[in-house]
Amino acid sequence: MSDTAANRHVGHSNPADVAPDALLQVNNIEVIYDHVILVLKGVSLAVNKGQIVALLGGNGAGKTTTLKAISNLLRVERGEVTKGSITFSGRRVDTLTPNDLVKSGVIQVMEGRHCFEHLTVEENLLTGAYTRGVGRGQINADLEMVYNYFPRLKERRKSQAGYTSG
Repeated sequence: MSDTAANRHVGHSNPADVAPDALLQVNNIEVIYDHVILVLKGVSLAVNKGQIVALLGGNGAGKTTTLKAISNLLRVERGEVTKGSITFSGRRVDTLTPNDLVKSGVIQVMEGRHCFEHLTVEENLLTGAYTRGVGRGQINADLEMVYNYFPRLKERRKSQAGYTSG
């Protein structure tokens, strides 16, 4: 397996295989709901700064649960990480509130069409940006980075989000 493929591997991997200097590290986690339902076991992944990673899998494979664990949102649904660890920028996720995680840059984009339909595409992006507590210059720089990754968003930035598709 190539180095790039190893960084994208999600599954039963050895925690030692996870890059120690990665921005986001998920190390051999186990997630249980309601103290009895095991839904994830042995999930590890690493995301380096500037890297884009996709979680792929069928229904019920654990993609959303993995993201909720990373976002520290499991408790809302009576879930918990019972083994392993998750760190972002060297800090354990389980010691941070979801609000603190958002301020540090961890944001879970929910599936479906969760946007403010009456706002423009750019206003929707800025709504999330303002919660981070950074200055306008940083917000503008980050917005340009998003537009570089997703040029279609820049083309549609003044369109009302409720009238967009895809």
